[in-house]
Amino acid sequence: MISRIDLRGDALPEGGALRDLLPRAEFDVEAALEKVRPICEDVHHRGTAALIEYAQKFDGVTLEQVRVPAEALKAALDELDPAVRAALEESIRRARIVHREQRRTEHTTQVVPGGTVTEKWVPVERVGLYAPGGRSVYPSSVVMNVVPAQEAGVESIALASPPQKDFGGLPHPTILAACALLGVDEVYAAGGAQAVAMFAYGTEDCLPANMVTGPGNIWVAAAKRYFTGRIGIDTEAGPTEIAVLADSTADPVHVAADLISQAEHDPLAAAVLVTDSAELADAVERELEPQIAATRHVEDRIKPALAGKQSAIVLVDSLEDGLKVVDAYGAEHLEIQTADAAAWAARVRNAGAIFVGPWAPVSLGDYCAGSNHVLPTGGCACHSSGLSVQSFLRGIHIVDYTRDALAEVTHHVVTLAEAEDLPAHGAALKARFGGAVPDKHSGGAVPDKHSGWEVPTP
Repeated sequence: MISRIDLRGDALPEGGALRDLLPRAEFDVEAALEKVRPICEDVHHRGTAALIEYAQKFDGVTLEQVRVPAEALKAALDELDPAVRAALEESIRRARIVHREQRRTEHTTQVVPGGTVTEKWVPVERVGLYAPGGRSVYPSSVVMNVVPAQEAGVESIALASPPQKDFGGLPHPTILAACALLGVDEVYAAGGAQAVAMFAYGTEDCLPANMVTGPGNIWVAAAKRYFTGRIGIDTEAGPTEIAVLADSTADPVHVAADLISQAEHDPLAAAVLVTDSAELADAVERELEPQIAATRHVEDRIKPALAGKQSAIVLVDSLEDGLKVVDAYGAEHLEIQTADAAAWAARVRNAGAIFVGPWAPVSLGDYCAGSNHVLPTGGCACHSSGLSVQSFLRGIHIVDYTRDALAEVTHHVVTLAEAEDLPAHGAALKARFGGAVPDKHSGGAVPDKHSGWEVPTP
C-alpha cells in the first residue's frame, strides 16, 4: 500500500543528498511548457474566440460567451445549500480575521538629520484568480485567493474556473456562489493554460491582470512559468503534499486518516510519515486498509497516491533526525504529532504551513483555521511562502533628502561610484554642487580631482 524508506543506523546525509533520498512526485513543468506555448499565443492573437474553441476541445462544452452573467452568480447563491453557505461564510470570516492582521502600514525611517526613507505598501491594481475545477470542485480556493487580495486593497479582481458540461458550460455553481458571497462579479468560464493567458494578455472581454494566483494542474503551472516576467504569480503549484512528523505518542488512527485525506486529492498527491517509532509505522499501515475501504475515490486517487513513489513511511533513529528529514523535504503541509508538539514545531524551518498536535489536522487549514491553504509545493517551502496579503502588495521606497543631508554623504557616493567605474553616478551628485564634492564638514566645496577646480561655498 505504501512503501518504506529506512534511514536508521547511519548518519543522515546533508543538504541535497538527503533531499534526493526522499519521495517526491514527478511533475515536469518544463515539458508541459512546450505544449502550453501555442495555446497561450493563440489566446493572445484570437482572444475570446480561442477560449471558446478550447472550452469545446478540452471541456466538451459549447460557449456563447466566456464571462459568467450576473444572474448566474445570483442564482448560484440563491440555490446554495444553506449548510454549505454557512460553512463558507464562517471560512470567509475566519480568513478575514487572519489576513486583515497581515496588512502592513507605511513607515518612515530617519537615516540622518534631513534624510528619510519611507516604505509604503501599494496593492497591485488588478489580479486574476484561478479556481480549479477538474477532479474536485474547490470553493475553498476561491476564499483563499479572494480574501487576501481584498484585504490587501486590490481594486480589480477577476476569477476564472473551468466550464462544466454538467452545468451548461458555467463553472461549478458552488464556485459561483462563493464568488457571489465575496462580492466578486467578474467571473470567467475558462480553465487551464488558456485562462492564465486570458489574464496575462487580456481579451475583448477581459482586461489584462498584473498578477495571477491560485492552484491548478500542470498546465496552469506551465502557463504561469511561461508568463513569468509579464505577470506576477504566487507559485507554480505542484501536486499537494502532507508530511507527518510523529513519535510513539501519536494516534495511528489520526495519522492514517490524515495521510488518506491528502491522498484523495489526486493520484500524484504525496503522503509522507516520518517517525522514530517502528511500532507506530506498523499501526498506521494496519489502519490504512479499513479507513480506505470506508471512503470514496479509492481506485482513481487514494490507492495510486499512497502506492506512488511520492509517498512513503520514513523511519529515523530519533526525532532530531526526523526534524532534519522534514526540513529537507519542505512539505506543503506539515503535521507535528509528537509529545511536546509545539516545541518541535517551533524548530521547523521549512514548511508551507505547520499543524501542531492532534487537534490541528491539515483539513482544518484547508477550510476553517483562518490560515491560507495556497502553499508552496515540491520543496519550495525552503524559499517561498504561502499566499497572503503580502502577495498582493508592493513595497515602494520613497527617498527624501535635504541639500545638507545630500552634501554630507556625497563623498561616499562618489567614492563608491568610482570604485565601480560608474563616474556618471558620482557626477550626478556633484552637478548639484557646481561640479565639486562638497566639504562634508563645512558644507562648502572641495577641489574635484577630475576637473581641478573648486566651487565656493554657497
